[in-house]
This record gives sequence, structure tokens and C-alpha cells, in this order.
Amino acid sequence: MRVLLMAYGSRGDIAPLAALAATLRELGAQVRVCAPPDEEFAELLASVGAEHVPFGRDVRALRTGAPPSDAAAFAAELVAAHFETVGKAAEDCDVLVASGLMPAGVRSVAEKLGIRYVYAGFHPFEMPSAHYLPSGRPGPPPPPGMTDNQALWDLDAQKVNALYLQPLNAHRAAIGLAPVDNVRDHVFGDRPWLAVDPVLGPWEKLTNLDVLQTGAWILPDERPLPADLEAFLDAGTSPVYVGFGSMPMSPATDIAQIAVEAARAQGRRVLVSRGWADLALVDGADDCFAVGDVNHQALFHRVAAVVHHGGAGTTTTAARAGAPQVVVPQFVDQPHWAARVAELGIGAAHDGPTPTLESLSAALRTALTPETTARAQAVAGTIRTDGTTVAAKLLLDRSTPRR
Repeated sequence: MRVLLMAYGSRGDIAPLAALAATLRELGAQVRVCAPPDEEFAELLASVGAEHVPFGRDVRALRTGAPPSDAAAFAAELVAAHFETVGKAAEDCDVLVASGLMPAGVRSVAEKLGIRYVYAGFHPFEMPSAHYLPSGRPGPPPPPGMTDNQALWDLDAQKVNALYLQPLNAHRAAIGLAPVDNVRDHVFGDRPWLAVDPVLGPWEKLTNLDVLQTGAWILPDERPLPADLEAFLDAGTSPVYVGFGSMPMSPATDIAQIAVEAARAQGRRVLVSRGWADLALVDGADDCFAVGDVNHQALFHRVAAVVHHGGAGTTTTAARAGAPQVVVPQFVDQPHWAARVAELGIGAAHDGPTPTLESLSAALRTALTPETTARAQAVAGTIRTDGTTVAAKLLLDRSTPRR
């Protein structure tokens, strides 16, 4: 069985594919992954033995530099890559799994080749539901007074169409396929998958969308922690971890300074993760330590709390470790994850993307209470770890090899 996985996005979009690829290969499948050309993604996919087919622009350069000035032109560029690079990579495959930033053209590729197509989402908040509002997309804001949930989700579909419909239908026509009228629902298909832990992100539907929830796709990390980090952890009480992953963070806010001072105000040492924001230590005091890319699965068991941006992967890793969380959400699904962390009682949701010393200190006080710590540890035991096994078996058992 030959499986093609694809996503355009940051590490939170690519790491789940690496996890699924590893399990698929253990079960005997050949796996190819279309992902951005970033070096760290190439290394991650190589570590699980998956073939990496790069497409699109370097994501880190986009996130940390000037964003595309024309969202529609960038969408058209991605659609072209779906039909060209992803399409070529899919030619000898039996099944195609799409995820990440609106993979508008990928179902068309599968349709033309006559192979199975599955859309997999890494958070439920992009799928229409009565239980939350759509995340922000490029395009005009809702009209004043529009509060109806269904109307807002309809507007969300219109925004997707405004970006992707014309280039998608132009490429479909070029390969002899009929036009579509709703890009978002076309991409989801008849039964999208939700690669999310059901405790952290339960599926509660509004429409008749038939969602299959597999559990999160988690790649076990066996890397030892660096010796100097181990020495820091052993030298005192559990620190507060502060890191924002692939988020560049606002240069107008010295988030590292604020986070260090907020942790110190609670009598805690601090671990600062550099990430794509390139955070750094604020002084030479021995109660702070800076880290790069390390094993969060091991590290989060040894911290007092995790302050982060609210990506699905970091939220799940912290929850599995039983570490209280403070989520400082930046965009898209992150405010929803922040709200879910607060709702579960396993941490605090910061109000907005730009913390002050006072606001972050208040959130940390909540996260560091004995009650929150006990609740986080209780929830940790409910987080599933079999998501990739569920997904891989569904792919292999229900797909027919082409030859």
C-alpha cells in the first residue's frame, strides 16, 4: 500500500503527519509526505523514514518575515502546487490524506487519479458546530448585528470561496473535472477525520457532517534531555516553561521579560524556549535557562506549568504530562484551545494575545494552585495515545491497492 500524506503549515501541521507516517511504515505501508521545504520538517520526516516531497514556500520565513501581501494570490499559488507538485507525488499512490492550510486542490487530484481521499483536521474548530464560532479568516468582518451561528458559518464558507474557488475550478476544468460551488465543504468531504483527543477536543456537531474522531496523532519522542538542561532541572524547584513554538510573537511586547518576571513573582524558576520568536534570557541570573528544540514529552513532566500559544500539539503534550497550562492564544484555533483548557480546569486562558506582567501573573496564579495541578494530573490519565494506530488501520484496512 502506498500512502501520500500532505499538509502546508507549521510544525503543528507536519508533526502529526510524521507520527502517522511512522505507524503506517510499521504496518508495512510505503509513505510519502508533501510538506513545506523547511529544513526542520525535512529532518523530522527523515527521522521516521518517510519520503519528503517539498512544496510551497518556506513556512518559517513566511511567519518570521513579511507575510504575503495578497491573500488571494497566495491561495492561488497553493492551489497550483496542489495540482502540480502534490498531484505528481500522488500518481503511484493508493490513498491520499490531506490536512493543513485549506488543501483546496487535493481532493481533485485524488478524484482524477481514482484513489481514496481523506481530509484530516487537527482541531475541531474549523468544522461547523453550534458550540463555537468560526475562527478568523482573511476577508470582510461579519455585518453588524450578525450573531446567528449558522449565518456566521455560512459567511465562513463564503470567505473560503473568495480565496480558493476561482483557482480551484480553473484547475479542475483543465483536467476535465466539473466545478464545485463550496470549497470548504468539498475539501472536508463526506466524512472528514478529526485527529484530536476526544477529551481535549470533543466533536459536537451543528450540521450533518459525519466526523470520524481518531484521537491525536502523536509521535513518541525518545530523545534524552540535554545534560545542561537536566542539571538545571535538578538544581532547584520545578520551573515554569515559557514557549510559543512557531509563533513569531509581537515585537512590540517583550514577552520573554514579562514571562520571566511573572514566573519570578510566583517564586518560580523559568525555562525559556527560543522557538520561532527567538526568545532569549533577560539577564544572567541562575534561576532562568534557555532551551531550543527539546523533548517536550519528557520535559513537561518536570515543570510546574507550561505557558504557551495554544497550538493543538503543545496543548495535548502538556495535558498528557499533567502539567497545568497558561494559554496565550494568538490566532485561528488557539483561542478555542485556551477556552477548552480553562473549561477543563487544567489551566488558565489568557485574555488576548498580548500579555502584561499583571495579566500573565494572574493567569499563572490560577494555573499554579493545588486545585489546578490536581485536575491537570487527573485529566492526564484520560488522554488517548492510540490515534495513529486507529488512523493507520482505517487507511490500510479500507483502501484498495491500485496494483
